[in-house]
Amino acid sequence: MVVLGLMSGTSLDGLDLALVRFSEGGKKYELLSALTLNYCKDWSSRLKNARKLSKNELKDLSLEYGSFIGHKSVLFLKGKEKPDLISSHGHTVFHQPEQGITLQIGDLNQIASVSGITTVGDFRSFDVSQGGQGAPLVPIGDEMLFSEYDYCVNLGGISNYSGAVKGKRIAKDISPCNIVSNIMSRKLGAEFDENGDFGRKGKIQKDLLNKLNQWPYYINGKSLGVENLEDSFLPILDNYSCAVEDKLRTYYEHIGQVVGGYLTGKTNKALFTGGGVKNSFLMNCIQKYSDSEIIIPADEIIEFKEAIIFGLLGYLRINNKINILSSVTGASSDSSSGDIVYR
Repeated sequence: MVVLGLMSGTSLDGLDLALVRFSEGGKKYELLSALTLNYCKDWSSRLKNARKLSKNELKDLSLEYGSFIGHKSVLFLKGKEKPDLISSHGHTVFHQPEQGITLQIGDLNQIASVSGITTVGDFRSFDVSQGGQGAPLVPIGDEMLFSEYDYCVNLGGISNYSGAVKGKRIAKDISPCNIVSNIMSRKLGAEFDENGDFGRKGKIQKDLLNKLNQWPYYINGKSLGVENLEDSFLPILDNYSCAVEDKLRTYYEHIGQVVGGYLTGKTNKALFTGGGVKNSFLMNCIQKYSDSEIIIPADEIIEFKEAIIFGLLGYLRINNKINILSSVTGASSDSSSGDIVYR
């Protein structure tokens, strides 16, 4: 089955499209074509501020964003093999699983109508209704497609990891990542900190580092939303008086300590993907605190692993196979989750 996997992350850097052929029940994949479509300033702003909208305004935005996704998918697929399925993560607006709330916009009916292709999405809601976190969702793909690695770490807007322990896949959101460094970089006139060069110039502020390390999420948190960062993490940085470069340098040290602390065992291998891998200074900080061997794959895997795996989630859902693991999310049972709009 050929599937178009779509992913829009919390860092708002764009829409990832990955055309993938799955075989052997989803255990084998071939990436046929992939593209990151950068958001224009208007879409970036609208998605960023979506949480401020009324219920009706949010519904309208979801419809419009679904139409946008559908049209961009059609353009991407011109001259390529037509997929059997579109599998869309959507764009997360709210994620508060403790309150039974999770919302990804990008109306599936609009995507299916515009593209003329059966569409699957809304993967998180059923798991949340079953008492789960609805996240992380990627570990099923780590288990099926990248099982040769002991750990799989993604450095996106938020960092997350998964690994196998006694035959069971476990996973969690580890810490904030690019979403915070991007916010600080904008104060220095750039959309992101290329190679970590801003942070590289700064000095570690020990008091700030201690405050970041004591963030309450690290005690027993399982999944992160932008709301968590705005409520309690970003204020730690905002309320500390020092140069932005010093904040970034301290933040990278903090991420290095937190992420590196999960990667134990000198014979273990950790696959790293996501935009944060391109930040060489951040990667050095993580390596400093990690016992495991860090593996950085080809660019197509760094950039499109999550879109590939969301394609897999859709493939598994349409075949009524398990695509969400309760050992990861904490739900009452494994599930085959996602809404389907047939065409």
